[in-house]
Amino acid sequence: MSIFGDLERLLADLYPYRVPLTLGGLAVAGAVAFFVIRRGWHRPVFSWVEANRLPSAVAAVLFLAVTLPTGYYLLSPLWERTTLVEASPLDSATVATLLDDAGSATATPVPASGGASGDGTAPAGDASEATPAPVETGPRLVSTGELLGADAFHFAEGQALIVETEPDTFILRFEDFSIRNGPDLFVYLTSDPDEPSADAVRLGELKATDGAFNYEVPAGTDVSTLQYAMVWCDRFSVLFATALLEA
Repeated sequence: MSIFGDLERLLADLYPYRVPLTLGGLAVAGAVAFFVIRRGWHRPVFSWVEANRLPSAVAAVLFLAVTLPTGYYLLSPLWERTTLVEASPLDSATVATLLDDAGSATATPVPASGGASGDGTAPAGDASEATPAPVETGPRLVSTGELLGADAFHFAEGQALIVETEPDTFILRFEDFSIRNGPDLFVYLTSDPDEPSADAVRLGELKATDGAFNYEVPAGTDVSTLQYAMVWCDRFSVLFATALLEA
């Protein structure tokens, strides 16, 4: 399948010049057709087809039966679009009451004298036993980066975020996401910006071409060593998009 990857990379390199190349190709094809007709080189072909209608029809049907499904299978993902919007794990951050070791809320004791001793001073130990202020708990943003397409053909945009939902539990989230579709696209965390590295972690198949969605990072993954989020075509080994993740 590497030949298809090489072909896709070649097409990607030519994509910025698609308009002049298309016009030039049509002009060349028209000139060749005009020359062939003027020379009469088409007549032997037409005569053979006329004399061999059945073999010609079978050959044409077999050709279409192979090329049309193959072409659709390889090319249709390029224009198919899907949208998915999942809730952000950052939306679940809350403010919680600090609990003591017994698991119950720590309360401020109130002396019988109204909070002061006979000499007007606060009772000993009040400062240490005061109710701690509520603290913010829940998911936190660890790092983020801008998604960039590999080239003009493999465009991509949006934000990649690493969110710690619990201690040592992480989620990769794509937001305001849009990308060129393709076959067999997967999402990776990797230390190499050009291809999945030896220590890369594959998070799953690309969920949609547009929207905002999440991927659970496997437990035990050291996200500090995997600085890139990547969309990669497994079938043809082609890079579609990367994001450098920074704190």
